This record gives sequence, structure tokens and C-alpha cells, in this order.
Amino acid sequence: MTEIRRRPGDGTGGLRSGAATFDDLRQQAVALRREGLSRRQIRDRLQVHNNDILNALLQGEPPPTWTKRPNAKDDLRDRARELRLQGMTYDQIQVELGCSKSSISLWVRDLPRPERSQRPPGTDMTRAQQGRKEAHERRKVEYEATRRAAEDSVGELTDRELFLLGVGLYWAEGGKTKPHRPHPQITFVNSDAGMIRTFLAWLRLMDVPDDRLRFTLQIHETADASAAEQYWMAVVGLDASHFTKTTLKRHTPLTNRKNVGDAYRGCLSVRVLKGSDLYRRVEGAWCGIVGAVDSTNRE
Repeated sequence: MTEIRRRPGDGTGGLRSGAATFDDLRQQAVALRREGLSRRQIRDRLQVHNNDILNALLQGEPPPTWTKRPNAKDDLRDRARELRLQGMTYDQIQVELGCSKSSISLWVRDLPRPERSQRPPGTDMTRAQQGRKEAHERRKVEYEATRRAAEDSVGELTDRELFLLGVGLYWAEGGKTKPHRPHPQITFVNSDAGMIRTFLAWLRLMDVPDDRLRFTLQIHETADASAAEQYWMAVVGLDASHFTKTTLKRHTPLTNRKNVGDAYRGCLSVRVLKGSDLYRRVEGAWCGIVGAVDSTNRE
């Protein structure tokens, strides 16, 4: 029989003075628990302030119902347990209640599994798959409606709007000076045709003539470079005289490329000849945008 005696600094957390056996305290703790007392009430009643000892004294004794916190999913959990006891599978319960199978698993894991039976086609699994498909289609419709509404809200761009848009676009995606490359120049590389068209519209707003534009296609060697060249010529609306030699990207057989298929057309590099002055204007305009944003934030 184990005896627990309080000693200063022994870590027992303030047991009652004198000697007490663990079994005696266990009997008292269990009795109090079955009377409906909480852990805190039992701790204070028995003067046991060490959590490890208190856990050992109450091991196996469930807490009274009134101490459980209410949960918004209590009704769903109770219903899931009822359906499980009726022999339903996780899929069937999911279709019935609309909650996730991971939650159902937590709620009913202590209940016996229903016996396996041959389910005819077109039952719960098919219904669940159909439900997921319908939800996916609804999301597609909602996505397209949101995208279309945002597109229609833009309307026509003023020159000022296109100017500010182009400055931000270039400072995000364009080439910038570096300590090892201090000479300013205008170079813009992107794989999105819309980005390229927008950048070219901005260049024309900045009075850059077509004869100062040079394009270079950068594409993996396994792709159809010839078809990609024709594609980008159509995008920019200029002939091959504006295009330099295509750059082929070499790679090993172990390269795990994701950009494959007919939709892959490489990246197009746009370079402006004699673009140093334009670069300085872009840099200054970007600093002006940042300064205006900071001023607005202060106000």
C-alpha cells in the first residue's frame, strides 16, 4: 500500500498534512467524482494540487456532464452516432449530414463498425460523387460570374491610368539596374500574352517607335520553337525582322518540367534600344508613386 506524505518542496503540491495512502485518496476522489464534482472542486476538497497525482487519482472516471463545454456541433455529433449505430457508413453519414468524413471518424470511432454489405450501384457513393460534381460546377459558374463582373467594371483606360499601370508593371516584372550591371536599360520578359500586349501599349504611350523594339523568344529545346515564334509574332503584330535568334533552354532527361503541352510557348523578352532615358523616367515615376502612397497613408 503506497503512502503519500507531504514534505516541503517534494512536488506533491500541498497534500493534507500527515500521512495518507494513495488508495485512501483514490477512494475519496472517485466518490467525489461520482457525486458530480469537477476536477477543481476535488482538488480543493482533497488539497491535492499536483496534476500528475490528481490525474492518477481520477484515472478512468469520466467527468460529469455539466463540466463539458457546449459545442456548436454537438447535435451533428449525436446524430452521426445515431446513424452509425443504425449501420450507416461514413459516406452515407456524410451525405445525410453534409459534414466531413474526418469529423465523422472522430465522433464515432468508439462505435462498432457496421457489417459490410454489397451496395447496389447508384447508392451513397454515387450520390456523394454527384454532389461533389454539382458543387464544383456551381463554383465554376460563380468564379466566371465574378471574373466577368470585374472585367466589365474596368472600362476604358485613360492615358494617365495606362501610364501608372505600365510603370508598376515594369517595376514588378522588368529588368532593373544592379551593382554589377549599373547601366540602365529596358528589358521585359513574360510568358503571358496579355502582359506583353499591355507593356507594348505602354511603350507606345511613352513614344517608343517600333524600330527600337527587339524581341527574343526563350523556350525549352523540346518544345515547338517554330510554332511559338509565329505565335509571338501575331501577339506583338510585328514581323521577323524585329526578332533576334531564339534562345533554347537546355535540360537533362531528369528535368521535371510542368510547362509542357500545346499551350506552352516559352517566354518573350522585349528589349528597347536606347532605353536608358526611359528607364530613368520609369524609376522616377515609381518613386513618385511610392511617395504618393506614403503621403496618403499619413493623411
